Amino acid sequence: MASYNRVILMGNLTRDPELKYTPAGTAVANFSIAVNRRFKTEDEVREEVDFFDIVVWGKQAENCSEYLSKGRSVLVEGRLQQNRWETSEGQKRSKVEVVANTVQFLGSRSTEGPKGAPGGDDAEFDESDIPF
Repeated sequence: MASYNRVILMGNLTRDPELKYTPAGTAVANFSIAVNRRFKTEDEVREEVDFFDIVVWGKQAENCSEYLSKGRSVLVEGRLQQNRWETSEGQKRSKVEVVANTVQFLGSRSTEGPKGAPGGDDAEFDESDIPF
């Protein structure tokens, strides 16, 4: 049976990226984006917001941490990954996140704040940079 796991999202950061390093020295950044969706029901136009957690590895993680900040628009391409764990109380938990292959910075520095890079810049890395 064939499988395919690919997601493309465009939205705005809900918080500044959080950069950490693995014990092996590989950079990993985490941030969330809000994706707005407009639709019409009967005679009313409604808007809903979905929130997605993003994980970025390697040099791209460092670039995201340096150039992105809350409110900045990005286009994220990657795959979905489900993490499962058990709490200290024995409760089973799970969380789905997007592991980014590419993050394209949208907007411009002048309109998106002082931390952002010029619009249209993107930072890419090979998925083989992921340490597992």
